Amino acid sequence: MHIALRPLRWVYCCYALLLFIAGMLLVFPFVVVFSFYGPVRGGNLIYKVCLLWDRAWITLVGLRYVELPGPAPDPGKPYVFVANHISYLDIPMILLVVRRRAFRVLGKAEMRRIPIFGYIYSRAVIMVDRSSPDQRSKSARELIGVLRQGISVFIFPEGTFNETDRPLKTFYDGAFRMAIETQTPIKPMLFLDTYKRMHYSSIFSLNPGRLRTVYLPEVSVEGLTMEDLQVLKERVFRMMEEELIRREATWIRPMNVPQNE
Repeated sequence: MHIALRPLRWVYCCYALLLFIAGMLLVFPFVVVFSFYGPVRGGNLIYKVCLLWDRAWITLVGLRYVELPGPAPDPGKPYVFVANHISYLDIPMILLVVRRRAFRVLGKAEMRRIPIFGYIYSRAVIMVDRSSPDQRSKSARELIGVLRQGISVFIFPEGTFNETDRPLKTFYDGAFRMAIETQTPIKPMLFLDTYKRMHYSSIFSLNPGRLRTVYLPEVSVEGLTMEDLQVLKERVFRMMEEELIRREATWIRPMNVPQNE
């Protein structure tokens, strides 16, 4: 960015941050009340009010959500949704993309430490502490319970930000293990512009513009067993990797395409 424009970027980012805080304070009382409605009904209501906050913030800061043509999910069945993860903007994107159905997100336990936001976050997601095997198992059991109630789940299979210049980081097994255990199809999607709109290194890298997303074909797990887990994971990885390359995702460096490991 040209040095003369840097003050404008800071003003814009402060404006976006203040709007985010204002929305959070407005949503907070509703989240507190809905928390008493139980994990299913209350959780669904929390997601709806957070979606309103999300849409308002995205619009007011000059971001434009664009869903590219692709095979949309069947509204009549649950999925294990998976997506690439490379920006803080991926979180609000989840609500916009999976807006037509009940679902739950697997989220990082450390986020609950943030005042007010941490409370909202803890009521909206299923927490996972990756440093604790017991906590990882507990989170997996909760997600499996959600899937068996016919509610979709959303997981970033990379686990955390992809800070490489490759299309994707190596996937964890969790999403694919749950899909096989519950015989729930996997629905991959891609966030194509969140890296460009807000770099993972700083919230003050935010800039207005489009946020494209695209659904990929669902992947059936019917009849698969845990012996098929690695093959399934590799299949989804390759689908997502090839589409990111085809769409020329801006964080990919040509010397690292494709990833061969």
